[in-house]
Amino acid sequence: MEVTRIPVSPSIVSTASPSTKEGSPAALVGSFGQMLRDALKQVNDLQAEADNLAQKLATGEISDVHTVMIASEKATLALELTVQIRNKVIEAYQEIMRMPL
Repeated sequence: MEVTRIPVSPSIVSTASPSTKEGSPAALVGSFGQMLRDALKQVNDLQAEADNLAQKLATGEISDVHTVMIASEKATLALELTVQIRNKVIEAYQEIMRMPL
């Protein structure tokens, strides 16, 4: 089974100084937001592919159950990972909100 890596935008890991436009906080937030959108799109694409293959299996267009199961498991794992990342982000936000000023 091949593991698909989530691409990291070079601007996120850039070592540019804060005075440059690329290293500014606004640029980093934009690139972080774009990275999140891309990752969620990949999860959605995996789910759509799994649904498409399951439908083709049900209609008899394909007969390879292994391909359908692998696509389904990829989509399931991607969704579980996304939910766990969301949970960790919410937990970190709540922890920050509990900090006294």
